[in-house]
Amino acid sequence: MADDTAKGTAGFIFEMGVMKQAKRTGWWFTGNNNPESIADHSFRVGIIGAVLAMMEGVDPAKVALMCLFHDTQETRIGDIPHIGRRYIKAAPNETVTADQVARAHPAVKAGVQRVVEEYEVNHSPEAVVAKDADKLECLVQAVEYRAQGNTLVQDWIDTSLNSLKTASARELAGAALTMSPLEWRQTFLG
Repeated sequence: MADDTAKGTAGFIFEMGVMKQAKRTGWWFTGNNNPESIADHSFRVGIIGAVLAMMEGVDPAKVALMCLFHDTQETRIGDIPHIGRRYIKAAPNETVTADQVARAHPAVKAGVQRVVEEYEVNHSPEAVVAKDADKLECLVQAVEYRAQGNTLVQDWIDTSLNSLKTASARELAGAALTMSPLEWRQTFLG
């Protein structure tokens, strides 16, 4: 039995590696032929989530954990761009997650499902901050793509900005929109 759950848990870990290869497909609509991977996105969502949680006075570890798992279902259903969601009805993320961890260690199974459910239900302050982190990361990525010459990202910026709920996320978005993505380097280069 222990060997089965160890293999089930290892299988889940291998499956999460798919996120390193799978691209965020919405960016293709902006003409970006080499968009970030789902793992790239999720990593920075976790960092942003922890930062926002600190600013908002909620549990940064809990928020970062939600952010880390917020798109893990895309190993099974792909990254469906918003325009595609009109035509495709994917299973709820909680259902996909349950299948992903079905053979995992019981504590892993329960923990991952709990984190994803809290994120999806979106009632806790941590879930609200985690959702903002996801939107803020999209905005920041769009600003970076715009600085690289991609001019078709304004809709992504506007949509992300308009969906932010917390004061901290709106403040950081405002700052991000007024600076170059490499401006942070100037502090050290003098």
